[in-house]
Amino acid sequence: MRNRIAFFLMFIGFCGYIPVLAQSKMTREEYIQKYKDLAIEEMTRTGIPASITMAQGLLESGNGNSRLAVKANNHFGIKCHDWDGRRLRHDDDARRECFRRYKSAEESYRDHSDFLTSTPRYAFLFNLPPTDYKEWAKGLKKAGYATSPTYAQALIKIIEENQLYLLDEGVDIPDTQNYLANNSEQSTMNNSERTSNPNNGSGKQHQVFENNRVKYIIAREGDSYNSLTQELEMLPWQLSKYNEQPQDFHVSDGQKIYIQPKRSNAEQGHSMHKVQDGETMYSIAQKYAIKLDKLYNRNQMKPGSEPQAGDEILLRGRGRSQEKFSPVLAKDKKEEEPEMKFEFDPE
Repeated sequence: MRNRIAFFLMFIGFCGYIPVLAQSKMTREEYIQKYKDLAIEEMTRTGIPASITMAQGLLESGNGNSRLAVKANNHFGIKCHDWDGRRLRHDDDARRECFRRYKSAEESYRDHSDFLTSTPRYAFLFNLPPTDYKEWAKGLKKAGYATSPTYAQALIKIIEENQLYLLDEGVDIPDTQNYLANNSEQSTMNNSERTSNPNNGSGKQHQVFENNRVKYIIAREGDSYNSLTQELEMLPWQLSKYNEQPQDFHVSDGQKIYIQPKRSNAEQGHSMHKVQDGETMYSIAQKYAIKLDKLYNRNQMKPGSEPQAGDEILLRGRGRSQEKFSPVLAKDKKEEEPEMKFEFDPE
């Protein structure tokens, strides 16, 4: 009798376990909730749109249920290449291909970002606005991230079906579906407007200009760093990073504010700049939409030093010889700097 009761209890327990087994696969919503913070952290660290990272993770890992994700914590289908770590053999484009194996999903997310930032063929992507997920998706396909001819369309579809572009705004969504239900007007906004009109959603419109293929606006009286960040629907770190200023920098009337990363060279036709009274290396960098560290490097100048009126500053090319140019520190223009040796810009 006891055996029958024990068998009956075991049977009931097993039957109750069957639904658990049936529900063991992670849903798309569960995956987003579990890993969205990682995607946002990597966006802050590297500039890769969180929507793109999340969409690739969902697509490549089958919502976290693929063999690579389960057995190797590989959420992005990254193959071994020059990998020195643990590996897993898996059938993909060919049989038993080599894939990277990670200790955790966090390690996979970080390596995905490092893979994109360190691989030359993806470098052009980082000149795109981090909110332009459509061009990022197309760029990944163009650079050869995946062989599927519809890879870009698949990423875009996942992003738009799940409103993942909200993550690009740094939105911390406790519950994605509830958030979207309570923000239906924002959720149904035409996404082409979101990426093509950076002033969308604000009553105060700034005209967008372009310099050296970098978009910028002209600040007006009353503008502040915070107000521009909100109006342009950008993340808190973007304006300060693109304009090489602290996040609390003061915005002046008429100031040029870049809303995309500046470039390493001035555009063709601007190879040299003759310094005028009052000009600084920063003002020259802003004038030609060049990254300040590139400008210092190219001209063999110590960061923090300033040119004198009449000096000629190289805007393009690999650099100049130290003998032709001896910059002085801004704090003491009368005292010459000791001889300095710097490497040429590796462009």
